Amino acid sequence: MQRKHDRMPTIPDQSMNEAQRAAARELRSGRRGGVVGPFIPLLRSPELLNRAQRLGEYVRYDSHLEPRISELVILMTARYWTQQFEWHAHHDIAVSAGVDAHALAAIAAGRRPSDLPEDQSAAYEAVDELFRTKTLSDETYSRATATFGEAGLIDLIGIVGYYTLLAMAMNVAQTALPTGVDPPLPSFP
Repeated sequence: MQRKHDRMPTIPDQSMNEAQRAAARELRSGRRGGVVGPFIPLLRSPELLNRAQRLGEYVRYDSHLEPRISELVILMTARYWTQQFEWHAHHDIAVSAGVDAHALAAIAAGRRPSDLPEDQSAAYEAVDELFRTKTLSDETYSRATATFGEAGLIDLIGIVGYYTLLAMAMNVAQTALPTGVDPPLPSFP
């Protein structure tokens, strides 16, 4: 598969302005450990990067949802946007958190996984419906709030929104996968 040109590659330290250097320092000293993936294009707007990464830190590490739910939601969002880097970065994390690899293979292929545990099924239905209809039916809303509570549902929506921002930024920037990694997601027809 032919790779696209990375439109917004890493900015060398000597080419960064002071705001970019400060944002990069904050990323390097925090849980992220560096300016990688979506933070490479976002560094072009350091204030947006700073604000987005704080939201991201919350939805990824501190939300009301268990990691096996949040990682499922992240990968569903990556699949929706065909975001190769995000899928690659989170696939193994999701499996380690308790998401079945066969379920992820179904999602990668654009199919609903069978035999999801009840909470993952509720998350899947909510995210799928949100992408398809831009809202939730009363039935899906009731199931999601019964499973995750109102705070959990809002956090689920926050994960979708945050990872949608990252996906759009990386898709526009054509952020490259690590060297030697083939795109893990097939294109939808």
